[in-house]
Amino acid sequence: MIDHSDAMLLPDDEHNRLLASNVHPPDWVNPTPEGRYNLVVIGAGTAGLVTAAIASALGAKVALIEKHLMGGDCLNVGCVPSKGVIAASRAWAAVRDGATFGISGTEGVRPDFGAAMERMRRLRARISPVDSAHRYKSLGVDVFIGEGRFTGPDTVEVTGGAGSRTLRFRKAAICTGARAASPPTPGLKEAGYLTNETVFALTSLAPRLAVIGAGPIGCELAQAFARFGSQVYLVEALHGILPREDRDAADIVRESMQRDGVRLLCCGKDLRIDKTDGGKRLTVDSHGRHYDLTVDEILVGVGRAPNVQGLGLDTVGVAYDTTSGVRVNERLQTTNPKIFAAGDVCSPFQFTHAADAMAQIVIQNALFPHPLGLGYASTGSLIIPWATYTEPEIAHVGLYEAEAKRRGIELDTFTHRLDEVDRAILDGEEEGFARVHVKKGTDKILGATIVAAHAGDLISELTVAMKAGLGLGVISATIDPYPTQAEVIKKVANAWRRTTLTEGRKKVLRRWFAWSR
Repeated sequence: MIDHSDAMLLPDDEHNRLLASNVHPPDWVNPTPEGRYNLVVIGAGTAGLVTAAIASALGAKVALIEKHLMGGDCLNVGCVPSKGVIAASRAWAAVRDGATFGISGTEGVRPDFGAAMERMRRLRARISPVDSAHRYKSLGVDVFIGEGRFTGPDTVEVTGGAGSRTLRFRKAAICTGARAASPPTPGLKEAGYLTNETVFALTSLAPRLAVIGAGPIGCELAQAFARFGSQVYLVEALHGILPREDRDAADIVRESMQRDGVRLLCCGKDLRIDKTDGGKRLTVDSHGRHYDLTVDEILVGVGRAPNVQGLGLDTVGVAYDTTSGVRVNERLQTTNPKIFAAGDVCSPFQFTHAADAMAQIVIQNALFPHPLGLGYASTGSLIIPWATYTEPEIAHVGLYEAEAKRRGIELDTFTHRLDEVDRAILDGEEEGFARVHVKKGTDKILGATIVAAHAGDLISELTVAMKAGLGLGVISATIDPYPTQAEVIKKVANAWRRTTLTEGRKKVLRRWFAWSR
Protein backbone atom coordinates (compact mmCIF):
# COMPACT_ATOMS: atom_id res chain seq x y z
CA MET A 1 0.00 0.00 0.00
CA ILE A 2 1.22 3.48 -0.88
CA ASP A 3 0.23 6.11 1.65
CA HIS A 4 1.43 9.24 -0.14
CA SER A 5 -0.98 11.77 -1.59
CA ASP A 6 0.41 11.14 -5.08
CA ALA A 7 -1.05 7.62 -4.96
CA MET A 8 -4.50 9.11 -4.51
CA LEU A 9 -4.17 11.14 -7.71
CA LEU A 10 -3.53 8.36 -10.19
CA PRO A 11 -3.95 8.16 -13.12
CA ASP A 12 -2.29 11.33 -14.34
CA ASP A 13 -5.12 12.76 -16.43
CA GLU A 14 -6.75 16.15 -16.88
CA HIS A 15 -9.28 15.51 -14.11
CA ASN A 16 -6.72 14.60 -11.48
CA ARG A 17 -4.49 17.47 -12.53
CA LEU A 18 -7.43 19.82 -11.99
CA LEU A 19 -8.11 18.18 -8.64
CA ALA A 20 -4.48 18.60 -7.60
CA SER A 21 -4.46 22.25 -8.62
CA ASN A 22 -7.29 22.82 -6.17
CA VAL A 23 -6.46 20.60 -3.20
CA HIS A 24 -2.65 20.48 -3.34
CA PRO A 25 -1.53 23.23 -5.74
CA PRO A 26 2.08 22.55 -6.78
CA ASP A 27 2.96 26.23 -6.96
CA TRP A 28 1.42 27.18 -3.62
CA VAL A 29 3.41 29.66 -1.56
CA ASN A 30 2.76 29.51 2.15
CA PRO A 31 2.06 32.93 3.68
CA THR A 32 4.34 34.58 6.21
CA PRO A 33 2.57 34.41 9.58
CA GLU A 34 2.16 37.74 11.34
CA GLY A 35 1.23 37.91 15.01
CA ARG A 36 -0.82 35.40 16.96
CA TYR A 37 -3.70 33.45 15.42
CA ASN A 38 -6.98 33.16 17.24
CA LEU A 39 -7.15 29.63 15.92
CA VAL A 40 -4.70 27.29 14.18
CA VAL A 41 -6.33 24.25 12.57
CA ILE A 42 -4.26 21.20 11.66
CA GLY A 43 -5.94 19.14 8.96
CA ALA A 44 -8.14 20.28 6.08
CA GLY A 45 -10.70 17.52 5.91
CA THR A 46 -14.33 18.24 6.67
CA ALA A 47 -13.79 19.08 10.35
CA GLY A 48 -10.86 21.37 9.63
CA LEU A 49 -12.47 23.09 6.67
CA VAL A 50 -15.70 23.84 8.51
CA THR A 51 -13.84 25.02 11.60
CA ALA A 52 -11.60 27.36 9.58
CA ALA A 53 -14.39 28.74 7.39
CA ILE A 54 -16.75 29.58 10.25
CA ALA A 55 -14.02 31.02 12.45
CA SER A 56 -12.79 33.27 9.67
CA ALA A 57 -16.34 34.37 8.80
CA LEU A 58 -16.78 35.42 12.42
CA GLY A 59 -13.71 37.62 12.18
CA ALA A 60 -11.08 35.41 13.80
CA LYS A 61 -7.52 35.26 12.48
CA VAL A 62 -7.23 31.64 11.31
CA ALA A 63 -4.49 29.39 9.94
CA LEU A 64 -5.27 26.09 8.22
CA ILE A 65 -2.57 23.45 7.70
CA GLU A 66 -2.79 20.45 5.36
CA LYS A 67 0.05 18.12 4.43
CA HIS A 68 -1.75 16.01 1.81
CA LEU A 69 -4.98 16.89 0.03
CA MET A 70 -7.46 19.55 1.11
CA GLY A 71 -10.91 18.08 1.35
CA GLY A 72 -9.51 15.09 3.20
CA ASP A 73 -10.87 11.61 2.75
CA CYS A 74 -14.42 12.70 1.92
CA LEU A 75 -13.57 14.54 -1.28
CA ASN A 76 -10.57 12.59 -2.42
CA VAL A 77 -10.88 8.96 -1.35
CA GLY A 78 -14.17 8.59 0.51
CA CYS A 79 -17.72 9.85 0.16
CA VAL A 80 -17.37 11.63 -3.17
CA PRO A 81 -15.56 9.03 -5.31
CA SER A 82 -17.35 6.09 -3.73
CA LYS A 83 -20.80 7.52 -4.43
CA GLY A 84 -19.75 8.27 -8.01
CA VAL A 85 -18.68 4.66 -8.45
CA ILE A 86 -21.81 3.34 -6.73
CA ALA A 87 -24.03 5.48 -8.98
CA ALA A 88 -22.40 3.94 -12.06
CA SER A 89 -22.80 0.41 -10.69
CA ARG A 90 -26.48 1.06 -9.99
CA ALA A 91 -26.95 2.25 -13.57
CA TRP A 92 -25.33 -0.93 -14.83
CA ALA A 93 -27.60 -3.03 -12.61
CA ALA A 94 -30.62 -1.16 -13.95
CA VAL A 95 -29.59 -2.01 -17.51
CA ARG A 96 -29.00 -5.64 -16.52
CA ASP A 97 -32.47 -5.84 -14.97
CA GLY A 98 -34.18 -3.79 -17.67
CA ALA A 99 -36.38 -6.66 -18.85
CA THR A 100 -38.41 -6.26 -15.64
CA PHE A 101 -39.55 -2.87 -16.98
CA GLY A 102 -40.06 -4.01 -20.57
CA ILE A 103 -36.64 -3.04 -21.88
CA SER A 104 -35.24 -5.63 -24.29
CA GLY A 105 -32.01 -5.93 -26.26
CA THR A 106 -29.67 -5.31 -23.32
CA GLU A 107 -28.03 -8.74 -23.47
CA GLY A 108 -25.17 -7.56 -25.69
CA VAL A 109 -24.46 -4.32 -23.84
CA ARG A 110 -20.84 -4.24 -22.74
CA PRO A 111 -19.92 -2.29 -19.62
CA ASP A 112 -16.94 0.06 -19.69
CA PHE A 113 -15.32 0.19 -16.27
CA GLY A 114 -12.69 2.68 -17.39
CA ALA A 115 -15.37 5.11 -18.55
CA ALA A 116 -17.21 4.78 -15.22
CA MET A 117 -14.04 5.60 -13.31
CA GLU A 118 -13.27 8.51 -15.63
CA ARG A 119 -16.73 9.91 -14.92
CA MET A 120 -16.04 9.68 -11.20
CA ARG A 121 -12.72 11.53 -11.57
CA ARG A 122 -14.35 14.23 -13.69
CA LEU A 123 -17.12 14.85 -11.15
CA ARG A 124 -14.72 14.77 -8.21
CA ALA A 125 -12.59 17.43 -9.87
CA ARG A 126 -15.72 19.48 -10.60
CA ILE A 127 -16.66 19.45 -6.91
CA SER A 128 -13.14 20.16 -5.62
CA PRO A 129 -13.07 24.00 -5.88
CA VAL A 130 -15.32 24.17 -2.83
CA ASP A 131 -12.50 22.68 -0.72
CA SER A 132 -9.62 24.34 -2.55
CA ALA A 133 -6.69 26.23 -1.10
CA HIS A 134 -7.55 29.21 -3.29
CA ARG A 135 -11.13 29.37 -2.01
CA TYR A 136 -10.05 29.28 1.61
CA LYS A 137 -7.50 31.98 0.95
CA SER A 138 -10.34 34.08 -0.49
CA LEU A 139 -12.28 33.47 2.74
CA GLY A 140 -9.49 35.15 4.69
CA VAL A 141 -7.85 31.96 5.96
CA ASP A 142 -4.05 31.64 5.92
CA VAL A 143 -3.58 28.29 4.16
CA PHE A 144 -0.34 26.38 4.73
CA ILE A 145 0.51 23.34 2.63
CA GLY A 146 2.90 21.28 4.71
CA GLU A 147 3.26 19.15 7.81
CA GLY A 148 2.21 20.75 11.07
CA ARG A 149 3.42 19.76 14.52
CA PHE A 150 3.23 21.33 17.96
CA THR A 151 6.59 22.62 19.12
CA GLY A 152 5.66 24.60 22.23
CA PRO A 153 2.77 25.66 24.47
CA ASP A 154 1.40 28.02 21.83
CA THR A 155 3.36 27.24 18.67
CA VAL A 156 2.97 25.02 15.63
CA GLU A 157 5.74 24.53 13.11
CA VAL A 158 4.77 23.99 9.47
CA THR A 159 7.33 22.24 7.31
CA GLY A 160 6.75 22.42 3.58
CA GLY A 161 8.59 22.52 0.30
CA ALA A 162 9.68 26.15 0.81
CA GLY A 163 11.03 25.72 4.32
CA SER A 164 9.38 26.03 7.68
CA ARG A 165 7.06 28.54 9.35
CA THR A 166 6.29 28.96 13.04
CA LEU A 167 2.71 29.85 13.90
CA ARG A 168 1.64 31.19 17.30
CA PHE A 169 -1.87 30.46 18.48
CA ARG A 170 -4.29 31.26 21.25
CA LYS A 171 -6.35 28.14 20.52
CA ALA A 172 -5.72 25.18 18.21
CA ALA A 173 -7.83 22.42 16.69
CA ILE A 174 -6.62 18.96 15.69
CA CYS A 175 -8.62 17.79 12.67
CA THR A 176 -6.22 15.31 11.07
CA GLY A 177 -8.79 12.59 10.41
CA ALA A 178 -8.06 8.89 10.05
CA ARG A 179 -6.67 6.47 7.51
CA ALA A 180 -7.46 2.95 6.39
CA ALA A 181 -6.47 0.36 9.00
CA SER A 182 -4.52 -2.72 8.01
CA PRO A 183 -5.27 -6.13 9.55
CA PRO A 184 -2.37 -8.34 10.68
CA THR A 185 -3.24 -10.98 8.09
CA PRO A 186 -0.27 -13.22 7.27
CA GLY A 187 1.06 -12.46 3.79
CA LEU A 188 -1.19 -9.46 3.13
CA LYS A 189 1.55 -6.83 3.08
CA GLU A 190 3.79 -8.96 0.86
CA ALA A 191 1.00 -9.68 -1.64
CA GLY A 192 -0.10 -6.05 -1.84
CA TYR A 193 -3.59 -4.72 -1.46
CA LEU A 194 -5.96 -1.84 -2.08
CA THR A 195 -7.78 0.38 0.40
CA ASN A 196 -10.23 3.23 -0.08
CA GLU A 197 -7.10 5.40 -0.51
CA THR A 198 -5.99 3.55 -3.67
CA VAL A 199 -8.98 1.68 -5.13
CA PHE A 200 -10.31 4.78 -6.90
CA ALA A 201 -7.12 5.01 -8.95
CA LEU A 202 -8.05 1.84 -10.85
CA THR A 203 -8.68 2.18 -14.58
CA SER A 204 -9.31 -1.49 -15.39
CA LEU A 205 -11.61 -3.95 -13.68
CA ALA A 206 -10.11 -6.74 -11.62
CA PRO A 207 -11.76 -9.95 -12.89
CA ARG A 208 -11.41 -11.51 -9.43
CA LEU A 209 -11.56 -9.41 -6.28
CA ALA A 210 -11.37 -10.34 -2.60
CA VAL A 211 -12.77 -7.84 -0.13
CA ILE A 212 -11.66 -8.23 3.49
CA GLY A 213 -14.18 -6.77 5.92
CA ALA A 214 -17.99 -6.69 5.61
CA GLY A 215 -18.53 -3.30 7.21
CA PRO A 216 -19.98 -0.34 5.29
CA ILE A 217 -16.94 0.27 3.05
CA GLY A 218 -16.47 -3.41 2.25
CA CYS A 219 -20.15 -4.01 1.49
CA GLU A 220 -20.62 -0.91 -0.63
CA LEU A 221 -17.62 -1.62 -2.84
CA ALA A 222 -18.11 -5.40 -2.95
CA GLN A 223 -21.59 -4.91 -4.39
CA ALA A 224 -20.45 -2.19 -6.78
CA PHE A 225 -17.58 -4.25 -8.20
CA ALA A 226 -19.79 -7.33 -8.50
CA ARG A 227 -22.20 -5.27 -10.58
CA PHE A 228 -19.32 -4.08 -12.73
CA GLY A 229 -18.54 -7.73 -13.48
CA SER A 230 -15.89 -8.80 -10.98
CA GLN A 231 -16.14 -12.14 -9.22
CA VAL A 232 -16.17 -10.85 -5.65
CA TYR A 233 -15.36 -12.80 -2.51
CA LEU A 234 -16.31 -10.97 0.70
CA VAL A 235 -14.37 -12.27 3.70
CA GLU A 236 -15.62 -11.40 7.19
CA ALA A 237 -14.43 -12.71 10.57
CA LEU A 238 -17.87 -12.26 12.20
CA HIS A 239 -21.18 -13.80 11.18
CA GLY A 240 -23.03 -12.13 8.31
CA ILE A 241 -22.42 -8.56 7.24
CA LEU A 242 -22.75 -5.10 8.79
CA PRO A 243 -22.50 -6.37 12.39
CA ARG A 244 -23.64 -3.06 13.88
CA GLU A 245 -27.05 -3.22 12.18
CA ASP A 246 -30.17 -5.18 13.14
CA ARG A 247 -29.75 -8.71 11.82
CA ASP A 248 -32.93 -8.73 9.73
CA ALA A 249 -31.89 -5.42 8.15
CA ALA A 250 -28.41 -6.67 7.31
CA ASP A 251 -29.84 -9.93 5.94
CA ILE A 252 -31.91 -8.05 3.36
CA VAL A 253 -28.75 -6.35 2.09
CA ARG A 254 -26.81 -9.62 2.19
CA GLU A 255 -29.40 -11.36 0.04
CA SER A 256 -29.31 -8.48 -2.46
CA MET A 257 -25.51 -8.61 -2.63
CA GLN A 258 -25.56 -12.36 -3.17
CA ARG A 259 -28.01 -11.95 -6.05
CA ASP A 260 -25.47 -9.54 -7.55
CA GLY A 261 -22.89 -12.32 -7.39
CA VAL A 262 -21.01 -11.50 -4.19
CA ARG A 263 -19.81 -14.67 -2.48
CA LEU A 264 -19.81 -14.23 1.29
CA LEU A 265 -17.28 -16.10 3.39
CA CYS A 266 -18.28 -15.06 6.90
CA CYS A 267 -17.09 -16.44 10.24
CA GLY A 268 -13.75 -16.57 8.44
CA LYS A 269 -10.86 -18.14 10.32
CA ASP A 270 -7.15 -18.69 9.64
CA LEU A 271 -7.03 -16.32 6.68
CA ARG A 272 -3.66 -16.42 4.94
CA ILE A 273 -2.48 -14.75 1.75
CA ASP A 274 0.33 -15.61 -0.65
CA LYS A 275 1.49 -14.01 -3.85
CA THR A 276 1.65 -16.46 -6.75
CA ASP A 277 2.30 -16.33 -10.47
CA GLY A 278 -1.45 -16.56 -11.08
CA GLY A 279 -2.41 -13.75 -8.72
CA LYS A 280 -2.98 -13.54 -4.98
CA ARG A 281 -3.93 -16.71 -3.18
CA LEU A 282 -6.25 -16.66 -0.17
CA THR A 283 -6.92 -19.60 2.09
CA VAL A 284 -9.64 -19.31 4.71
CA ASP A 285 -12.04 -21.49 6.68
CA SER A 286 -15.70 -20.44 6.66
CA HIS A 287 -18.55 -22.33 8.31
CA GLY A 288 -16.65 -25.60 8.42
CA ARG A 289 -15.38 -25.45 4.85
CA HIS A 290 -11.86 -24.71 3.64
CA TYR A 291 -11.52 -22.30 0.72
CA ASP A 292 -8.48 -21.88 -1.52
CA LEU A 293 -9.01 -18.91 -3.84
CA THR A 294 -6.90 -16.96 -6.29
CA VAL A 295 -7.79 -13.36 -7.05
CA ASP A 296 -6.29 -10.47 -8.99
CA GLU A 297 -6.75 -7.78 -6.33
CA ILE A 298 -7.48 -7.56 -2.62
CA LEU A 299 -9.43 -4.66 -1.15
CA VAL A 300 -9.16 -4.13 2.60
CA GLY A 301 -12.01 -2.40 4.45
CA VAL A 302 -11.59 -3.30 8.11
CA GLY A 303 -11.91 0.08 9.75
CA ARG A 304 -9.94 3.24 10.37
CA ALA A 305 -6.89 4.31 12.36
CA PRO A 306 -6.61 7.90 13.69
CA ASN A 307 -3.85 10.15 12.33
CA VAL A 308 -2.06 11.05 15.57
CA GLN A 309 1.56 10.39 14.68
CA GLY A 310 4.01 13.18 13.98
CA LEU A 311 1.89 15.95 15.51
CA GLY A 312 4.00 16.57 18.60
CA LEU A 313 1.06 15.83 20.87
CA ASP A 314 3.29 14.72 23.73
CA THR A 315 5.01 18.10 23.57
CA VAL A 316 1.81 19.93 24.47
CA GLY A 317 0.27 17.39 26.83
CA VAL A 318 -2.46 16.09 24.54
CA ALA A 319 -3.42 12.53 25.51
CA TYR A 320 -4.11 10.04 22.72
CA ASP A 321 -3.72 6.46 21.64
CA THR A 322 -3.28 4.90 18.23
CA THR A 323 -6.64 3.11 18.30
CA SER A 324 -9.22 5.60 19.55
CA GLY A 325 -7.27 8.77 18.70
CA VAL A 326 -7.11 12.03 20.59
CA ARG A 327 -8.85 12.00 23.97
CA VAL A 328 -11.51 14.71 24.27
CA ASN A 329 -14.31 15.63 26.66
CA GLU A 330 -17.89 16.43 25.63
CA ARG A 331 -16.74 19.95 24.72
CA LEU A 332 -14.19 18.41 22.29
CA GLN A 333 -11.44 19.82 24.49
CA THR A 334 -8.29 17.73 24.76
CA THR A 335 -6.26 17.24 27.92
CA ASN A 336 -4.65 20.57 27.00
CA PRO A 337 -7.44 23.12 27.56
CA LYS A 338 -6.12 25.36 24.74
CA ILE A 339 -6.32 22.59 22.15
CA PHE A 340 -9.49 21.02 20.74
CA ALA A 341 -10.12 18.19 18.30
CA ALA A 342 -12.91 17.26 15.89
CA GLY A 343 -13.71 14.62 13.33
CA ASP A 344 -12.37 11.12 12.77
CA VAL A 345 -9.22 11.75 14.81
CA CYS A 346 -11.22 11.76 18.06
CA SER A 347 -14.69 10.37 17.42
CA PRO A 348 -16.22 6.90 16.95
CA PHE A 349 -18.75 8.54 14.61
CA GLN A 350 -16.55 8.69 11.53
CA PHE A 351 -18.88 10.43 9.12
CA THR A 352 -18.54 13.67 7.19
CA HIS A 353 -21.73 15.09 8.67
CA ALA A 354 -20.57 14.23 12.18
CA ALA A 355 -17.27 16.03 11.57
CA ASP A 356 -19.21 19.08 10.37
CA ALA A 357 -21.31 19.10 13.54
CA MET A 358 -18.28 18.68 15.78
CA ALA A 359 -16.50 21.55 14.04
CA GLN A 360 -19.32 23.86 15.08
CA ILE A 361 -18.95 22.72 18.68
CA VAL A 362 -15.24 23.53 18.52
CA ILE A 363 -16.03 27.03 17.23
CA GLN A 364 -18.34 27.84 20.12
CA ASN A 365 -16.15 26.38 22.85
CA ALA A 366 -12.76 27.52 21.57
CA LEU A 367 -13.65 31.05 20.45
CA PHE A 368 -16.51 31.92 22.80
CA PRO A 369 -15.75 30.26 26.14
CA HIS A 370 -17.94 31.23 29.07
CA PRO A 371 -15.81 32.62 31.91
CA LEU A 372 -17.55 30.31 34.39
CA GLY A 373 -17.62 27.31 32.09
CA LEU A 374 -21.34 27.66 31.44
CA GLY A 375 -23.24 27.65 28.19
CA TYR A 376 -20.81 25.45 26.32
CA ALA A 377 -21.67 23.30 23.30
CA SER A 378 -21.61 19.55 23.90
CA THR A 379 -21.39 16.41 21.81
CA GLY A 380 -24.07 15.02 24.10
CA SER A 381 -26.62 17.11 22.24
CA LEU A 382 -25.79 15.61 18.85
CA ILE A 383 -28.22 13.25 17.14
CA ILE A 384 -26.14 11.61 14.41
CA PRO A 385 -27.75 9.49 11.68
CA TRP A 386 -25.76 7.34 9.28
CA ALA A 387 -26.33 5.32 6.14
CA THR A 388 -24.66 2.50 4.25
CA TYR A 389 -25.07 2.99 0.50
CA THR A 390 -25.60 -0.55 -0.63
CA GLU A 391 -28.74 -1.41 -2.58
CA PRO A 392 -30.98 -1.33 -0.69
CA GLU A 393 -29.47 1.20 1.68
CA ILE A 394 -29.54 0.92 5.47
CA ALA A 395 -29.93 4.10 7.51
CA HIS A 396 -30.08 4.44 11.28
CA VAL A 397 -30.40 7.09 13.97
CA GLY A 398 -30.48 6.86 17.75
CA LEU A 399 -30.68 3.64 19.77
CA TYR A 400 -30.77 0.07 18.55
CA GLU A 401 -33.05 -2.31 20.44
CA ALA A 402 -30.08 -4.32 21.76
CA GLU A 403 -28.40 -1.13 22.96
CA ALA A 404 -31.56 -0.03 24.76
CA LYS A 405 -31.78 -3.39 26.53
CA ARG A 406 -28.19 -3.09 27.73
CA ARG A 407 -29.00 0.35 29.14
CA GLY A 408 -32.20 -0.81 30.80
CA ILE A 409 -34.46 1.35 28.61
CA GLU A 410 -37.89 -0.11 27.88
CA LEU A 411 -39.14 0.36 24.32
CA ASP A 412 -42.17 -0.06 22.14
CA THR A 413 -41.13 -0.94 18.60
CA PHE A 414 -43.12 -0.43 15.40
CA THR A 415 -42.11 -1.87 12.02
CA HIS A 416 -43.72 -1.51 8.60
CA ARG A 417 -42.55 -3.35 5.48
CA LEU A 418 -41.96 -1.66 2.15
CA ASP A 419 -43.84 -4.36 0.25
CA GLU A 420 -46.95 -2.82 1.82
CA VAL A 421 -46.14 0.67 0.48
CA ASP A 422 -47.65 1.43 -2.94
CA ARG A 423 -44.81 3.53 -4.34
CA ALA A 424 -42.16 0.99 -3.35
CA ILE A 425 -44.13 -1.73 -5.12
CA LEU A 426 -44.51 0.39 -8.26
CA ASP A 427 -40.81 1.31 -8.26
CA GLY A 428 -39.80 -2.34 -7.90
CA GLU A 429 -38.01 -1.41 -4.68
CA GLU A 430 -40.09 -3.24 -2.12
CA GLU A 431 -37.31 -4.92 -0.16
CA GLY A 432 -36.95 -3.36 3.26
CA PHE A 433 -38.82 -1.76 6.11
CA ALA A 434 -38.97 1.17 8.50
CA ARG A 435 -38.62 0.51 12.22
CA VAL A 436 -39.02 3.05 14.99
CA HIS A 437 -38.32 2.58 18.69
CA VAL A 438 -40.19 4.82 21.15
CA LYS A 439 -39.97 5.12 24.90
CA LYS A 440 -42.44 2.61 26.30
CA GLY A 441 -45.89 4.02 26.74
CA THR A 442 -45.08 7.25 24.85
CA ASP A 443 -44.51 8.46 21.29
CA LYS A 444 -40.99 9.76 22.03
CA ILE A 445 -38.65 8.50 19.31
CA LEU A 446 -35.44 6.95 20.66
CA GLY A 447 -34.14 5.26 17.53
CA ALA A 448 -34.99 4.18 14.00
CA THR A 449 -33.73 1.95 11.22
CA ILE A 450 -34.80 2.14 7.58
CA VAL A 451 -33.92 -0.36 4.86
CA ALA A 452 -34.93 1.03 1.47
CA ALA A 453 -33.57 2.11 -1.88
CA HIS A 454 -33.18 5.67 -0.57
CA ALA A 455 -32.99 5.05 3.15
CA GLY A 456 -30.28 7.69 3.56
CA ASP A 457 -32.76 10.32 2.40
CA LEU A 458 -35.72 8.96 4.34
CA ILE A 459 -33.98 8.87 7.73
CA SER A 460 -33.81 12.68 7.87
CA GLU A 461 -37.51 13.03 8.73
CA LEU A 462 -37.02 10.96 11.86
CA THR A 463 -33.74 12.71 12.72
CA VAL A 464 -35.46 16.11 12.60
CA ALA A 465 -38.29 14.78 14.75
CA MET A 466 -35.84 13.52 17.36
CA LYS A 467 -33.88 16.77 17.39
CA ALA A 468 -37.04 18.86 17.73
CA GLY A 469 -38.55 16.62 20.39
CA LEU A 470 -41.45 15.65 18.14
CA GLY A 471 -42.98 12.23 18.50
CA LEU A 472 -44.81 9.77 16.28
CA GLY A 473 -48.05 11.59 17.06
CA VAL A 474 -46.88 14.61 15.07
CA ILE A 475 -45.71 12.43 12.18
CA SER A 476 -49.03 10.60 12.17
CA ALA A 477 -50.86 13.94 11.96
CA THR A 478 -48.65 15.21 9.13
CA ILE A 479 -49.95 15.07 5.55
CA ASP A 480 -47.50 13.46 3.11
CA PRO A 481 -47.78 13.53 -0.69
CA TYR A 482 -49.00 10.29 -2.23
CA PRO A 483 -47.49 8.13 -3.53
CA THR A 484 -43.99 8.30 -2.05
CA GLN A 485 -41.76 5.76 -0.35
CA ALA A 486 -41.61 8.12 2.62
CA GLU A 487 -45.16 6.97 3.32
CA VAL A 488 -43.59 4.01 5.13
CA ILE A 489 -42.70 6.36 8.00
CA LYS A 490 -46.28 7.64 8.19
CA LYS A 491 -47.49 4.04 8.32
CA VAL A 492 -45.16 3.32 11.24
CA ALA A 493 -46.57 6.38 13.03
CA ASN A 494 -50.11 5.23 12.31
CA ALA A 495 -49.27 1.85 13.84
CA TRP A 496 -48.31 3.67 17.04
CA ARG A 497 -51.50 5.74 16.94
CA ARG A 498 -53.63 2.59 16.77
CA THR A 499 -52.16 1.47 20.09
CA THR A 500 -53.60 4.58 21.74
CA LEU A 501 -57.09 3.24 21.12
CA THR A 502 -57.20 1.05 24.23
CA GLU A 503 -59.98 -1.37 25.11
CA GLY A 504 -61.25 1.11 27.70
CA ARG A 505 -61.51 3.85 25.11
CA LYS A 506 -63.18 1.47 22.66
CA LYS A 507 -65.84 0.65 25.26
CA VAL A 508 -66.51 4.34 25.85
CA LEU A 509 -66.80 4.98 22.12
CA ARG A 510 -69.13 2.03 21.56
CA ARG A 511 -71.43 3.33 24.30
CA TRP A 512 -71.33 6.81 22.80
CA PHE A 513 -72.18 5.60 19.31
CA ALA A 514 -74.94 3.35 20.69
CA TRP A 515 -76.44 6.28 22.61
CA SER A 516 -76.16 8.68 19.65
CA ARG A 517 -77.79 6.40 17.05
